[in-house]
Amino acid sequence: MSNVASLATRARRALADRHLARHRLRAEIARIDADDDPVAIARLLGTHEFPWGITQALSFALFRTYAVPSIGELLYDTGQFTEQTQKRYDDTVLLLDAPIEHGFDSPAGRAGIRRINQMHAMYDISNDDMLYVLATFVVCPVEWVNAYEWRRLTHHEVTGLTNYYRRLGKHMAIKDIPETYEEFEKFYVDYETKHFAYQEKSLAVADATLDLLGTFLPYRLLPRRVVRRMSFALMDERLLAAFGFPTPTAVERVLVRGGLKSRGLVIRYLGSPRPEPIYGRQMSQVRGYPRGYQLGELGTFAPGCPVPRHRAADDSGAETQTAG
Repeated sequence: MSNVASLATRARRALADRHLARHRLRAEIARIDADDDPVAIARLLGTHEFPWGITQALSFALFRTYAVPSIGELLYDTGQFTEQTQKRYDDTVLLLDAPIEHGFDSPAGRAGIRRINQMHAMYDISNDDMLYVLATFVVCPVEWVNAYEWRRLTHHEVTGLTNYYRRLGKHMAIKDIPETYEEFEKFYVDYETKHFAYQEKSLAVADATLDLLGTFLPYRLLPRRVVRRMSFALMDERLLAAFGFPTPTAVERVLVRGGLKSRGLVIRYLGSPRPEPIYGRQMSQVRGYPRGYQLGELGTFAPGCPVPRHRAADDSGAETQTAG
């Protein structure tokens, strides 16, 4: 009996040690001021704690915006999101990742924001549409992590993420930015309820994005139809209706969402904390720049506008970054 008791004691200690190690970063984040240093909180959550989940959530956030006709039509008319879908995906990840990795005040962070603002200035985009896109960046990661990851976000972490995107919005000159997560969430729901509508151009952009998803591992091992049905199973009724997608069966929802929840449980009880950060440029889905890239050369340019080359590091952000 003493041997059994000893084994049980060691097992309990091992579980306790694993629990402490698994939640070490949560305790570290709790010590960071969510008002003064939201970048640090967003960086730790996005590159250490939930890199896969937050990447999926941000991709899904952008996908949702296509269901607003004014956004979906604009993206379709540029031709970029249907003809160069991989490049647009890569550029979006890399530009949004720059301030996360380097901070807003760094040369790379400034270069990433500058390039985003230059692209937006080429088109007539309303402040409300810009604010809605920002709201998806706030709300979708919180909803995804809380639904599917190995632990839920704390209120402090939600505040840190919210403040990070509030700061991003200010750098993008967006007006009337909500103060709290709850205000962002209300704006997000109200805007979708009012503006989501079926539009053929929006559907074309959505279909191109789903086709791109089918080229990523492990999805490229599955038939295209299966990947689409899996995607539908993650969508809510408001989004499905806006694109005219079929309603998934209850079994499909249980299998897909249950599979994601099971992944979270496996990580919670068997996974080890990530020893090193993984940034967007290191994700396997970013495939367009095997020889590296410069932030000032990413994205779209007005017709006839030359792509800037060989700028000083303080201006373009960049010594060449590596991707993949």
